[in-house]
Amino acid sequence: MVKTKDLRAMSLDELEAKLLECKKEQFNLRVQQSTGQLQNTAQLAKVRKEVARINTLISERNKKN
Repeated sequence: MVKTKDLRAMSLDELEAKLLECKKEQFNLRVQQSTGQLQNTAQLAKVRKEVARINTLISERNKKN
């Protein structure tokens, strides 16, 4: 999990790459949960919040430009 301070230091391209990475991780966690392989279900919430955090920063940057 990346802190907001570190995310703000990233460029827009880096944020979009990180968003793609997080969405892939979120998909993999959902598949694991549906097959009963996921041990730590709290990971889903952490990744979902990280996706939201990144989306917020991307939209903030788009509004500035």
